[in-house]
Amino acid sequence: MLTPTRRDLLKFGVALPLAMHSLNTRADSRPQTPPKRMMIICNSLGFYKPYFFPKTRGDLSSSDYLKDIATGDKLTVFEHLYHPGMETSNHDSEKSFLTGVPKPEAPNFINSTSLDQVLARKIGSETRFPFLPLSIYDRGWGCSWNDRGVAIPPLHDVDQIYNKLFGEEDLSAKSKQIANDQNIITCLRRDLQQIEARNVSKGSDTSKIETYRNVITELEKQISHESFWLKTAKPEVPNTLNTDPEFTFSTKIRNLLELSKLAFQTDSTRVITLSLDWIYGAIKVPGATGGWHTLSHHGGKQTLLESLSRIEGDIIKHLNQFLTDLDSIPEADGTLLDHTTVVIGSNFGDASNHTCSNLPTIVAGGGYRHQVHAVPEKPTPLCNLWLELLHDHNIDVGQFGSSDGGPRQLLVP
Repeated sequence: MLTPTRRDLLKFGVALPLAMHSLNTRADSRPQTPPKRMMIICNSLGFYKPYFFPKTRGDLSSSDYLKDIATGDKLTVFEHLYHPGMETSNHDSEKSFLTGVPKPEAPNFINSTSLDQVLARKIGSETRFPFLPLSIYDRGWGCSWNDRGVAIPPLHDVDQIYNKLFGEEDLSAKSKQIANDQNIITCLRRDLQQIEARNVSKGSDTSKIETYRNVITELEKQISHESFWLKTAKPEVPNTLNTDPEFTFSTKIRNLLELSKLAFQTDSTRVITLSLDWIYGAIKVPGATGGWHTLSHHGGKQTLLESLSRIEGDIIKHLNQFLTDLDSIPEADGTLLDHTTVVIGSNFGDASNHTCSNLPTIVAGGGYRHQVHAVPEKPTPLCNLWLELLHDHNIDVGQFGSSDGGPRQLLVP
């Protein structure tokens, strides 16, 4: 493996705060009081609305997709949520799913910090992995964006994710890597001093220097965190990944959710994002084979909808199993689901027409008094929900993204 240069490490520091899986922390074997956790899942092509939303208000059994959800008393389906400023955003709208920044298709678009990263700073500091960004394939970006608005590349290879979470560590090699990283940080600090001296003498703009300094500080925290966790054994967890070669798409979703469950159960992390980003080419699920993106542009044709509904129904099947599994694991006075907020949503309300209104959204678990089906009187920014979730995790901010500052109205604590 090539040794990274100072430029390489700085680049990854800007783009990938997860590079060392780290922030300053202390390690307890297990918290005495169940911690709060959150998982946010973005199904980037959405769900066909007539099959997703309940046809009878408040009656989950009237939804073709959700009628068999086993944890129906522990979730709320929301309608009338939207992201303002996405009218022409097309697939780029996924970039703003967890930030709410408008016009992501614009050539001068600059994103902001995603919801999961704000949460990770608050509730992720005591785990080996402050957050886990997951994705169904190697696109290079998913749901997570750092505090400079730079995409955080997600993890997608299930075997590598398992080994990262639970595999045996080569302690000698890791120690050498950390020592090398520390040497690089020392060089970066020296470079920074020289740059600062030149800029002071010239009276130049210091904003870039401040960014450079912040990146170095972030990397130092990450390396410190990794050094600490190197001394702590990983949980011993059997490999329960499925290797079904016939339905690779379906199997991949199942495995990513299984890994998420195990990561929460072992308190390896408390913040996870999962991007079910659409892929080119045909995929195969039980009962259907076809291009997911092509089928999403169904134009109301029943033959296409039949195949699309097989794909979307298969995703719902795995989500149902995931929620059921979390709810079957006892924890303190409840279950793992009771202490884990699971958000299932999309950047698209209608992928066929590329519209970003009436986004399909579910909040499950988290100890809320769930309403089963909530329909605000008027269209409401999705960021209002994000803001409420932040407040419920003791993060006091006045606004997030495009939230409009309205009174609390979506979640019932």
